[in-house]
Parts: sequence; structure tokens; C-alpha cells
Amino acid sequence: MKEEKKKYALVTGGSRGIGRAICVQLAKDLDYPILINYNSNSEAAQETLKMVEAAGGTGELIQFNVVDEEQVKSVLGAWHEKNKNAVIEVLVNNAGITKDGLFMWMTKKDWSSVIDTSLNGFYNVTNTLIQNLLVNKYGRIINMVSVSGLKGTPGQTNYSAAKGALIGATKALAQEVAKRKVTVNAVAPGFIKTEMTEDLNEQELKKMIPANRFGTAQEVAHVVSFLASDKSGYITGEVININGGIYS
Repeated sequence: MKEEKKKYALVTGGSRGIGRAICVQLAKDLDYPILINYNSNSEAAQETLKMVEAAGGTGELIQFNVVDEEQVKSVLGAWHEKNKNAVIEVLVNNAGITKDGLFMWMTKKDWSSVIDTSLNGFYNVTNTLIQNLLVNKYGRIINMVSVSGLKGTPGQTNYSAAKGALIGATKALAQEVAKRKVTVNAVAPGFIKTEMTEDLNEQELKKMIPANRFGTAQEVAHVVSFLASDKSGYITGEVININGGIYS
């Protein structure tokens, strides 16, 4: 009799903000140990792990920079070596950065670093894990995108380009892997209260939002948790907006 594989969920950029809220929500709702990926802020990642445990879940920290393909492959390869009877069944591609500025002044570095993190980061992690998901004949891939990737946001041409491309990748990959019960969806937050948005003028901006407020990271995490569950098996290739009505 084949031994049942131990199943895990991996959240990239899981140490803060929306990533942290997703780790905690998955721990509450689903039965997966959570792999909390972080790049440099080990203190914040430890804090997330404590919150996962306080929510009744289990987890471990896994450090790699999603931009560095070699590092992604070697760290995940070493993890699989150590956990031979394990499969990462849920992948949340959440790692992303912003380097805002008008396009005419944008440096190549600010363009590339944003696209490298969101788009090439998606490739590096997903491409490393996809074969296992297909062999497993079950999986959930959830890509964190943005309202910027749908409507474009001035001052964020780089971020809008990265997230727009990730939406295209989500829709294409969903069609490639659906037969194997692997779903691929994207979640597109609007203005959400996190460290990333704390410098924005909330009083001014909320006037543009029909719901008249910023969203919370928890509200985003609930949707991700649903898409990561077995209840969402017939939803794939979708982009789910969480933006208080600012754009649909």
C-alpha cells in the first residue's frame, strides 16, 4: 500500500502584509502545514510563524529569493530531499515589490526589479513545483496580482506590466493543467491597508472607492483560502477582484 503523501502549502513573500494574512488564514481553514517563504526579513517571518501556530496551525520558514532561479531550485530541491514523502499541493505566488515613479524617469533597474520579482518569481517557483502537482493529479496555484494589472495605474507602469503579464500567464497555465485537477487563479486586490500602502493618503483616495474605505489583508486572505480549498475545483483561469468596487 502506498504511503499517503504529506501535503503542504507554500506562500512566497509570506512574512508581512497580505502574505502574512494568507499564511494565518490557511492555517485556520485548511489542514496544511504552511511553508512561509521570505527573502531577508527573518524577524518578520518568525512573527508570521508564531501567528500561524497561535491560529492552531503548523509551519516552517523557507528562505529564498524568488528572483534567483538557482536558489529557488536548490532550496526547494533540498526541502524535497529532506521531506521525501511530501508534496507542496498549494502554491500562493505572493512575493512582489513596487518601485513607483513616472515612466519617463524610470530607471532600467526599477523596471527590471519589479518585473523580476512578480513575473519571473512566478516562473521560478511555479516551474520548479509544477511537475509534482501534475504527478499528484491535484493542486492549487494562486497568483497575487493587482487592480494595477487590470486597469493600469499611473506611476506604476512597471508594476502594472508585471501584474498584467501574470494575469495572462494565469489564464494560459490554467488551461494547460486543468485535466490534472490543478487549478490556477489570480486574486487582484485594490487598495488594502498594509505596510505597502501606509504612505498613501487614505482620506483622499477612499473618495474614489465606492465602498469608501481601504480593504483589509484578512479580506484578501479569505478569498485565497477558498481558492486553495477543494471547494473551488471548478474555478480556474479566473481573476477575482477585491477592490471595493473601484474597478471591475
